Amino acid sequence: MAATPIPYCDETACRAAACVPTLCTGAGVRSNTSLYERSTRVIPGGVNSSIRAFKAVGGSPYIVSRADGAHVWDVEGNRYVDLVQSYGAVILGHAHPAVTAALRATAPDGTSYGAPTPREMKLAEAISSRVASCEQVRLMNSGTEATSTAVRLARGATGRKRIVIFDGNFHGATDALLAAGGSGVATLGLPGTAGVPDEAVANTIVAPYNVVPTLDDRVAAVIVEPVAANMGVVAPTQGFLQGLRRECDRVGALLVFDEVITGFRLGPGGAQEKYDVRPDLTCFGKVIGGGLPIGAVGGRRDLMATLSPIGKVFHAGTLAGNPMATAAGLAALNELTDDVYMELAARARRLSSMMRDACAAVGVPAQFPVVGTLVGMFVGDAARGALPVNFDDAKKTDEALYAKLFHAMLTEGVALAPGAYEALFVGLGHNDDVLGDLAERVHRAAIRLEA
Repeated sequence: MAATPIPYCDETACRAAACVPTLCTGAGVRSNTSLYERSTRVIPGGVNSSIRAFKAVGGSPYIVSRADGAHVWDVEGNRYVDLVQSYGAVILGHAHPAVTAALRATAPDGTSYGAPTPREMKLAEAISSRVASCEQVRLMNSGTEATSTAVRLARGATGRKRIVIFDGNFHGATDALLAAGGSGVATLGLPGTAGVPDEAVANTIVAPYNVVPTLDDRVAAVIVEPVAANMGVVAPTQGFLQGLRRECDRVGALLVFDEVITGFRLGPGGAQEKYDVRPDLTCFGKVIGGGLPIGAVGGRRDLMATLSPIGKVFHAGTLAGNPMATAAGLAALNELTDDVYMELAARARRLSSMMRDACAAVGVPAQFPVVGTLVGMFVGDAARGALPVNFDDAKKTDEALYAKLFHAMLTEGVALAPGAYEALFVGLGHNDDVLGDLAERVHRAAIRLEA
């Protein structure tokens, strides 16, 4: 007798042969396409983050049912070596035992209180003890909230309005910072976005990356990705970050590092430790939540005192510092020793080499720059000659060629981000066995691309 259909599909239901028939391609086999089409009925574009829709590469997305270590599985049971790793939020590997144990231990005590908790204090202490510039830390819910709070704080602390950002840097979905941006904005081919009035960006100045702008006393802050990881990974040229520090000091503006990606990814002190430049404020996200939603702003004690409830710049959030995210974040940071970072850097170099060699073997112009544990990717004209140093260089990437490479890799069981301006992420889950298997898959994908 047939099992009674249930209103959704999950791993348990599939094993019990109780899938909704209209969502299956066969007995117990669910369809990525069917589930995506179902999602489009209730979610705009079928996705909750625009780049996931595969608009830049064509086709429809695979729907992830579970993940473990370096791998994700889609609802049809296909396994992929995952080089997305939740766009850098996962560094220990999916479902790492330390993180899942912390979540299991925390959940029975409740998932949100709307009140202070010991864990949020401990996570703030963990960040402050590792990042010298962060004398105090305020937790929040996302990287976007962190950058928008940093902008408000900088304006409130200085009494100035203007913000300087850099072409190709991406600081989340904050109106004032969407005047130009890399990553999702660049991938969608949009210079900004509808819905942001001219007035919202009237005090936002966009400068070319790796060029120190001349500031005046109307500038509240300069906000920068110290390593531009939203346009294929572009490293700062020698003296760029130091020049920003000097120019901000000259006019009394604040220097804000957006370390949402680089924070605790490049090392315990992030990019500011690597390049020995001390910002006034730092924005965090991703790694500090252990894979759960989180954000944070850290900085000098006198600046952080400008935030409410003791200062005049308002910030609040119902879920800010919630026990689940802080527990996961603490578990993740406690695993990130110096030895782990050395190993991750070695794996990043190995990934870069295998990708470069595979593309070179079939005559595909491609470069895979490495900055610490981050791996970038440029194909086409952007990969000819010197590495890109700004967004104009990065935009020479052949997006059509990238789309072909993306699908060739996906067919061979390797998941890249569905956009040509993202970083490649390796983590603890990408051990020697995984990387050995990955090398074979990348080689086959390159042959497929050549064909």
